[in-house]
Amino acid sequence: MNNPTIVAFDFDGTITNKDSFIEFIKFSKGAWQLYSGFLLFSPVLVAMKLRLIANWKVKQWVISYFFKGVPLHKFNSWCEQFCAKIDTMIRPEFAGTLEKYRQNNCEICIVSASVENWLLPWAHKMGIQNVFATQLEVGENQIITGRLLGNNCYRQEKVNRLLEAFPERENYYVIAYGDSSGDKELLAFADEGYYRDLGI
Repeated sequence: MNNPTIVAFDFDGTITNKDSFIEFIKFSKGAWQLYSGFLLFSPVLVAMKLRLIANWKVKQWVISYFFKGVPLHKFNSWCEQFCAKIDTMIRPEFAGTLEKYRQNNCEICIVSASVENWLLPWAHKMGIQNVFATQLEVGENQIITGRLLGNNCYRQEKVNRLLEAFPERENYYVIAYGDSSGDKELLAFADEGYYRDLGI
């Protein structure tokens, strides 16, 4: 491979063994609020699984329910504290995979539908600078509005975000890792795509 290599990892289910969105709600709001909230949303979650309602709409409803009106500084403080919880969710084989790519001077990226506010602190702690994830809209008073800012970083949007950062596709080699249908386009975009496999 003569061209530079970009390695793109999905996060939830690929790097981790749990869903960070669910775990963050539990961490910040408590288990009771998590379970009661998801019971309330169970009909639309089923509809989303059946592809009757768009993934991004359901995510926005859930974010609004739990976090609308929360000051950004408080939300980000939760995200910083959540780093320690993320550490307990990381698949043990990820460390070796990451280190091998670093030794080969690859450009490491996380491309995730989860919210960037809790991914960024953990990724930067790990020395990963490229994080492409779902963003939250914040009002002028620095209060979370409950809406997404831009598109949910899911399916084709994962490819779009990579191309925004690295537009000259013919000039680099892509290795991608994913674990779900939400990574289908990213894996197809890659020169090497690994599904549910962190081994090298």
